[in-house]
Amino acid sequence: MSEIEVLKPLKTWSHLAKRRRKPSEYEIVSVNILYNTRKGCAPYDMDPEVAMNRWYKQYRDASPLQHDDWNAFRDPDELVYRTYNMLQDGQETYIHGLFNQFNEREHDKALDSKWAGTLARLYTPTRYLFHTVQMASAYIQQMSPASTITNCAAFQTADSLRWLSHTAYRTKELSLTFADKGFGVDECTYWETDPAWQGFRELMEKLLIAWDWGEAFVALNLVAKPAIEEAVLRKLGEAARHNGDTLLGMLTDNQLMDAVRHRRWATALVKMILEKEGNAAAIKQWIAKWEPLADKAIDAFCAATPEVPDAAHDAKQATRDFRLSLAL
Repeated sequence: MSEIEVLKPLKTWSHLAKRRRKPSEYEIVSVNILYNTRKGCAPYDMDPEVAMNRWYKQYRDASPLQHDDWNAFRDPDELVYRTYNMLQDGQETYIHGLFNQFNEREHDKALDSKWAGTLARLYTPTRYLFHTVQMASAYIQQMSPASTITNCAAFQTADSLRWLSHTAYRTKELSLTFADKGFGVDECTYWETDPAWQGFRELMEKLLIAWDWGEAFVALNLVAKPAIEEAVLRKLGEAARHNGDTLLGMLTDNQLMDAVRHRRWATALVKMILEKEGNAAAIKQWIAKWEPLADKAIDAFCAATPEVPDAAHDAKQATRDFRLSLAL
């Protein structure tokens, strides 16, 4: 009779043991915590052929983007829920300070009526745009193949809601001074019909049905979001300063700080993805597919943005510079 081998029990965080040190807070609460990525198993403990399992197998597991160990990804900022809230609590305190100070100075009463009309057309409808970014980020969060990617997408989703909330707050404030401009009333009409918005509307509505998680990530984080950040945040912020609207300029500057962090984690993920042969070709193909839509959106929005010469050219160049930095 053969001897029965007695296996030693696994230690806590055994999947992190190869580093031979106590795991950090980030590693403990972020690494390898998805339960629906078990190799050889259906994503969820149901019939492998139910719709949800087939969805994950097709659009996540069978994505053209493949890697031997998705759990090797790390957020460059190593944010966890606790530290994210600390970081953004400070940012929101700064934003509330801006709102309070500019309100006390009766900032909106000093704005030109024509510029107020531009805000009604090009700024307050951004709550629709930011909501599409929020939804697209949430889809990547839901479909990603590793918990460390999920966390980054979750924080990006929350940041998009933060941007939307700022817009909603300013919409109400502006409506109190400019009752005749349609603030809080006409944003949906602008979003659905104004030529300035139709490029971004087409881009984001098509992106929201990019089911493959890899394509969704590339289309959003490498193409659409850079276009939004360079045209809608940066260029509209510049136009605001040229028209005496320092508040909007400072607000978009703060939002761009979130965007820089989003690009950091996206860059780190692309770097890891490129370790696997064949992934670069897939990313390039998706960029070639989505870039023309993003350029069209930038052109349409920037054509309506006043007081910023070469806005579209500069915005498109900035998006390309970001993609060039990825060493594809």
